[in-house]
Amino acid sequence: MRTVAVVAVPPVKAFDLAMPASLLGAAVVGDAPGYRIMVCTAVPGVLSAGIGGFDVVVSHGLDAMEEADTVVVPSTGSRGSADDTTLAALRSAFDDGKRVTSICSGAFVLAQAGLLSGRTATTHWALADELAAMFPDVSVRTDALFIEDGPVTTAAGAAAGIDLCLHLIRTDYGATVANAAARAAVVTPVRPGGQAQFVDAPLPPENGLTLAATRNWAMERLDTPLSLEDLATHARTSVRTLTRRFHEETGLSPQKWLLHQRLQRARELLESTSLPMDQVARHSGIGSAESLRQHMIRHVGVPPSSYRASFTRSPAAPQSEYPVSRTAVRRRQP
Repeated sequence: MRTVAVVAVPPVKAFDLAMPASLLGAAVVGDAPGYRIMVCTAVPGVLSAGIGGFDVVVSHGLDAMEEADTVVVPSTGSRGSADDTTLAALRSAFDDGKRVTSICSGAFVLAQAGLLSGRTATTHWALADELAAMFPDVSVRTDALFIEDGPVTTAAGAAAGIDLCLHLIRTDYGATVANAAARAAVVTPVRPGGQAQFVDAPLPPENGLTLAATRNWAMERLDTPLSLEDLATHARTSVRTLTRRFHEETGLSPQKWLLHQRLQRARELLESTSLPMDQVARHSGIGSAESLRQHMIRHVGVPPSSYRASFTRSPAAPQSEYPVSRTAVRRRQP
């Protein structure tokens, strides 16, 4: 079991503190929980809430970070005045080699502690300019759900924190456990960190027509070649309209979405079966064993044989998927 310390920097919101525990708590390895979660703060007791929230009680002090493998700093209303004790504890955790992450405005706390200096990071798009202005030595991006830069990972808004938690589960225990946790929590399966923070149409159009049925249809046929024309025919629309609406609803092009789903399928097969590489490639729709190897190296960081071997030696899996560019891209407000 891995230990995660969730650091509360008041003012806080109950949802922001509870979300990592809810998602990580859904990870089950065998018959045992994958994580022990401890919420901690500089001065244990009743913490003041942010606007519209309610006070919360935190019982652990910052020494909980000493037991943790991973430290998570969720959103906080204190974007420039985190207490020195918390900042020192975060620096100590980082120096001890612990994985340090933030969600939304928690990035401001990591930046104050100096942990984002010289790194690429993200936060909620509405706070990006403020973060960049306050900490000019941080390369701030707004076109990603989360960014992993060495031992530090930052996520965008609260919803992106869900994606970050699933990413942590997948990093620690693999795609099968992460996907099972997503199903248990009734959330979208693992999405690549490089996906846009927001989509142009987060709600279904008024006519009720979405591409959800087409995506489900494609998921059932990942082992077969699927062209844009195939998807458009199923959706009863043109290729141009399909591409536009796909990006509006998912933040990805149809091709990138398909590749992501196929790599997820391949990772599950590598983790849970002994199928030869050519069969893993065929069942996941990636084609040949060589194509699988190239995609795994590019998007996961290791060849499929090494990925599979990691699950025979230990529960830990390679860390990154769809590495994101360091080029900062500005996104328009939805």
